[in-house]
Amino acid sequence: MSEIDMMKLDMASELAVLLMEDDSELTMEQALETVLNSDTYQRLQKDSAQLYHQSPRYVFAFLESELRTGKVE
Repeated sequence: MSEIDMMKLDMASELAVLLMEDDSELTMEQALETVLNSDTYQRLQKDSAQLYHQSPRYVFAFLESELRTGKVE
């Protein structure tokens, strides 16, 4: 596995943890499912976006917006 792939996986797990911090009723499985099924995650997977270089909180803002509005802004 490449370093970039590891960074993407780390970011996905960080996003799940942040989701669980926001909603204490979410399980890790539910939080990961939410992240993995999001458009934000799809953007994270694109090397050209380089979101894996950003802080988890920065990327989480995209996920929060997506969950709130139904689209990534």
